[in-house]
Amino acid sequence: MQAKIRTPSGDSSSGQAAIDLISALRDHDGRFPAREQKVADYVQEHLSDISDMTIAQLAKAAGVSTPTVVRFCRTLGCDGFREFKLRLAQNLAVSLQYISAPTNSEQVASDTAIDRVLGALYATANVMRGQVDPGVLEQAVAGISECRQLVAAGIGGGSSMVANEAANRFFRLGIPSVALEDSYLLQMRAATLGPDDVLLCVSASGEAEELVSAAEIAGGYGATTIAIAPKGSRLAQICRTAILVDLPEDPDIYKPTASRYAHLIIVDAIAMSVAQARTATTTENLRRIRASLTAFHGRTGPQPLGD
Repeated sequence: MQAKIRTPSGDSSSGQAAIDLISALRDHDGRFPAREQKVADYVQEHLSDISDMTIAQLAKAAGVSTPTVVRFCRTLGCDGFREFKLRLAQNLAVSLQYISAPTNSEQVASDTAIDRVLGALYATANVMRGQVDPGVLEQAVAGISECRQLVAAGIGGGSSMVANEAANRFFRLGIPSVALEDSYLLQMRAATLGPDDVLLCVSASGEAEELVSAAEIAGGYGATTIAIAPKGSRLAQICRTAILVDLPEDPDIYKPTASRYAHLIIVDAIAMSVAQARTATTTENLRRIRASLTAFHGRTGPQPLGD
């Protein structure tokens, strides 16, 4: 999506400042008026320094007047230098690790892509193993084992994938399960849950507003709320049972996030324990599933037993 910027006259077709100032700078590079381009050139070469500069300092460093700096800020959709600095600082907070070229200094020459992904998986899983409280895990197992239905919720790529896998695991055990990632459907579904139901929320940050709101709604109607989230997060604080995991991310931006593997391990551990707690129902359900699949595709050879 191209960043929206104001024209040099100060008018704006959108009336809004660019969300991504770094992209706006790059998109408009070479198209600023000559003196504003000098400001743009300096800013792009000193992105990390701008937050500590005054407008006079930036003007002097770029060799222009302070009104030129103001016009530059307005071209990018900001009301003035103060707003420009604030937006740039926010942008940089999440962008610097992508702007700086990644290094592979710690990578062993013989490491393959599989080795590197597995290394991140092992490291994250080991951290998770030391954080999870077995007693809390048992509380989650007890709540799910006796529930009428389960709603698994996750917002975002990794969390929604884990939520979908949770629903995939638990329906096989005889528990009606659904996964949701749509924020509006999640709020509505949460309002239909009651004392015999479970809302399982998965979040790497524990701060997703959609999940916090859904947990508050479901909990208010007596549903059992379970969170897989970091300690101290809003989601962990509001849910009845909180499986606390605060997992570091690999600094290599090209590796997929490893925390989702750890979350999947937790879901699998709960599912295995629930299956063992509901042996008769689980065994019959898995038998029926396998029989129906065999009738469908005709294959009777070895296949994954848990699926």
